[in-house]
Amino acid sequence: MSGALIAVLFLAGCAAGAVSAAPSGHRPTPHRSSPAPTPARPTPTPTVPPPPTVVGFDKTALSVDDPASTWVVVNKSRALNPLAYVPADLTYPDVAYVNHQPMRQDTAAGLVAMFHAGKAEAGLDFSVQSAYRSFESQTGVYDDDVARNGQAYADTDTARPGHSEHQTGLAVDISALPAQCSLDACFGETAQGRWLAANAWRFGFILRYPADKVAVTGFTYEPWHFRYVGIPLATELHATGVTTLEEFFGCAGGTNYPS
Repeated sequence: MSGALIAVLFLAGCAAGAVSAAPSGHRPTPHRSSPAPTPARPTPTPTVPPPPTVVGFDKTALSVDDPASTWVVVNKSRALNPLAYVPADLTYPDVAYVNHQPMRQDTAAGLVAMFHAGKAEAGLDFSVQSAYRSFESQTGVYDDDVARNGQAYADTDTARPGHSEHQTGLAVDISALPAQCSLDACFGETAQGRWLAANAWRFGFILRYPADKVAVTGFTYEPWHFRYVGIPLATELHATGVTTLEEFFGCAGGTNYPS
């Protein structure tokens, strides 16, 4: 689904000032002791280019409900439909892995470009800690967290099956190479974590769970969890300073699952 971009073109105009002249046929005689005055020349009107076209971002260009859309918003309030959705274009990019899990093709292309840039620009190496998980795999991850820490704690850092971004194939948990602070808040203070936070938008990714937006996203700070949304949306979020999909699209979020 695509929407027309809204363009506003501002046109600048200007009017030339009038130039006065002596009446036709009359030429004033100057004093002999004074040189003849230099005739006034009209001031040229500068050429002012029109301002650039201002283009508005179309928030309706892609669906936030369709699980196949790169803009899908899934959280505790918004389940995937269907709950056991499986992406049709899963692939394994040629990158380092901790757990060898696939991801969507667009996600993979963006991730490869991002990892290469991190190495070229900052000498950093990365690996994939986790990517796509099926409904069944997410059930196992969630149940294990509940068994170890209790349901109340598990619900703060592990999505229930059917509510996980990992099921979309658009989310990637990233670790440093060599491993440092993997799946821990201190990853945000590593060289890899800082570089990703500052540059991921260039490759179509956003830091999905910021530290100051727990009440919005419903999940604790995860500086390793990056979500692919495509370069246009990631650029718009970076430019506007909006850090969550819920706030940008006006979608429900929050820390509680529907009762």
